[in-house]
Amino acid sequence: MTRTNRAITAPEPGVTRDRHVGNVEFEGSEFLVMDTGGWVPRSEELFDAAIREQVRFALEECDVVLFVGDARTGPTDADLDIAQMLKRGDKPVIVAVNKTDNPGFEAEIPSFYTMGLGDPMPLSAVQGYGLGELLEKIVEALPDTSGQSIERPRPLVAVIGRPNTGKSSLVNALLGEERHMVTDVAGTTRDSIDSVVTFYKQPMTLIDTAGLRRKARVQEALEFYTTVRTQKALKECDVAVVMVEAHQGLLAQDVRILQDAVTYGKGVILCLNKWDLMDKDERTAGLISKEIDERLSDLSYIERIFISAKDRQRVHKVLEIVLKIHEERQKRISTGELNRFVEQLMDRQPPPAVKGRDLRLSYVTQAESEPPTFIFFTRWANLMPDNYKLWLERRLREQYGFDGVPIRLFFRSKRT
Repeated sequence: MTRTNRAITAPEPGVTRDRHVGNVEFEGSEFLVMDTGGWVPRSEELFDAAIREQVRFALEECDVVLFVGDARTGPTDADLDIAQMLKRGDKPVIVAVNKTDNPGFEAEIPSFYTMGLGDPMPLSAVQGYGLGELLEKIVEALPDTSGQSIERPRPLVAVIGRPNTGKSSLVNALLGEERHMVTDVAGTTRDSIDSVVTFYKQPMTLIDTAGLRRKARVQEALEFYTTVRTQKALKECDVAVVMVEAHQGLLAQDVRILQDAVTYGKGVILCLNKWDLMDKDERTAGLISKEIDERLSDLSYIERIFISAKDRQRVHKVLEIVLKIHEERQKRISTGELNRFVEQLMDRQPPPAVKGRDLRLSYVTQAESEPPTFIFFTRWANLMPDNYKLWLERRLREQYGFDGVPIRLFFRSKRT
């Protein structure tokens, strides 16, 4: 469904323990899919209990339930237990009977009618058989949001990060300033309230992911909640404020969050919080920034700021940078201006010849904003070296800014 291999697969049960949230695009529709582990009823084993907690969470959050059965075994007692639970809920359920790649197993498909969840659909996830029909049915079952008006002032600002990085403290500090006008509006995410903040007459919406720490019976379920809410916030927002603890530096999970934000094309601010806890001198910030530059060599354009949310140190500067990044993300450069600039680049440093081919750029246009997207035309687009593409991106940033914003460059062949 996601056209990736992120989820581990194996013939033995119990492999899926790390949860995955993926993005699915199908015929103009886009939605998130949550992969949960296998439901083992009444088991007291730690991971089985964690998985049951995560499944319950997924059922609360989702719009459509996809129940996957196994054609090789037919409906099991566990399947029937799940069916009873799903029938008590209010979400539409689609039954897919997987592993029907062998004609001998298709005879088991009618047995899934006994679950009382509607017509089972044959599927072979490995071979792709039935996948198109399944995606069509999922899209049909999803709620129609085309006519809904979500009146949330933009930019939409997601405050995200690992637990205990100070997300709640930052949100409270931003909402507590007297010169801000604050109102509450219901967000599109269940069980959350987005806050509208006006900063120097400019309203914006804070997507609060600070309440991620639900009471959970096991830590693994908490991590799943965090992943789901973070992905939703990233997909919705215009600017992501990624919180990390300054004294810990960047951890692997922080880097993944930053990379996800860039993949989604969002503006990004890296907030190094708890600056008040640091033993520091005049060189400390520079040394930390240098270490971050080494970790994020390909994301050097990301804005960063040292703050103390607890002491409200530089918290208003965060909103100032948010507005700046939002403007940069919306920036459009005229085609005439772009082509004059590229012509100068071609005179100064044209791309190197590859296989005897002249790769000089003949035309460029900005196709989109949010994020800024540029299309370059050359006779041999497939031969353009990656290092020259990076050089072009750096020159664009030097000329036009785009601070804190990922930009996308595409190359097309143009025959002359």
